[in-house]
Amino acid sequence: MNLKNSLKTSLSGIKTNKSRSALTILGIVIGITAIILVMSISQGATNLILAQIQGIGSRTITVEPGREPRGPSEFGAIFTTSLKDREVKAIENPALVRGVEDVTPTVISSATILFRNETKNAGILGTTPSILNIFEIQPGQGSFFTKTDVRSRASVAVIGSEVKKELFGSSDAVGETIKVGTRNFKVIGAFAPLGQKGFFNIDEQVMIPVSTAQQYLLGISHYNFILVSAESEAMVERTARDIKLTLRELHNITDPEKDDFHVTTQADIAERVGTITGILTALLVAVAAISLVVGGIGIMNIMLVSVTERTREIGLRKAVGATNKDILTQFLLEAVFLTLAGGVVGILFGGLLSFATSIILGRVLNLTWSFTFPISAALLGLGVAVFVGLIFGIYPARQASLKSPIEALRYE
Repeated sequence: MNLKNSLKTSLSGIKTNKSRSALTILGIVIGITAIILVMSISQGATNLILAQIQGIGSRTITVEPGREPRGPSEFGAIFTTSLKDREVKAIENPALVRGVEDVTPTVISSATILFRNETKNAGILGTTPSILNIFEIQPGQGSFFTKTDVRSRASVAVIGSEVKKELFGSSDAVGETIKVGTRNFKVIGAFAPLGQKGFFNIDEQVMIPVSTAQQYLLGISHYNFILVSAESEAMVERTARDIKLTLRELHNITDPEKDDFHVTTQADIAERVGTITGILTALLVAVAAISLVVGGIGIMNIMLVSVTERTREIGLRKAVGATNKDILTQFLLEAVFLTLAGGVVGILFGGLLSFATSIILGRVLNLTWSFTFPISAALLGLGVAVFVGLIFGIYPARQASLKSPIEALRYE
């Protein structure tokens, strides 16, 4: 019997028991769907995170206190006070660090904002006017505070759109006085809706001079991080390297392993995000792949039942000249067809669920969540489906091919 006849016979066997065939491939469908869904969501999350990181510009370098955490036990190392005014001045010195355009020392906190009878919990960003260049933003109303305000520790604030909406509604906020914690601040500006910039949702922030935040709100003399903008993308790596060398010399550090600070570029962050999401995706795909094994075992069991039920058919085919190889090929092709069909259905369901999930996540989280169909996952799914069909179809097919034609014809 040639391959064409084996294909026709295999398809005929599958069509004869449509309901059983559909149930047989259910495990494969679930497994492939889960793999497509996991990889699609993972890619969408990666794209979202990278887009947010790129929101603060590819020329931005972040200097943070403490050694870079390499595990949970070292996480506390980031809460150090190693970044102060002398570090800022050293970074601003062109003789020490080349290619610096702007330096923005920053502190972060949160507080309850009060205006008359309205309250709002918001993030507090103590910063300098250079933040406007780094984030590429400008107030929609009023103005931003100046370097003079920073030097004089002025009690002025620029608020995000959501803060303005909840405290002032449609009224003009510029010129009004709000209470941040226990201190009064004059609102001199308000942002239009801007959304996420880096790790900050500007709409939910209240920006005040960094010196004011340090003295009156936090009572500290150090910074939570320093944002540095390089003159060009080509200068980013050199500038980052100069910052490291300058801070090590300033802190009398000779061993890089003992750094009490860490410097990261946007490329570094993007690489780490890709690594982390890649590992998580691989773990989730491995878990989802378990259902493929379960589905393969289900196919093997059903095929064994099918072999038993079709014993007389096997006997008749052998009686008219079918060889062991013909019988083996027929049942093996049936198993492959079943798993391949399961793979195709799983890819379709996975794509539809991924698309629906991206829309739901975008609306629920109020984020621009992009839909990504992972072509590699689809090809992997088809390949795995065929492989599972071959592996778990060999035993039932072999059992069918070894049946004696005489005994098979006597089977009741």
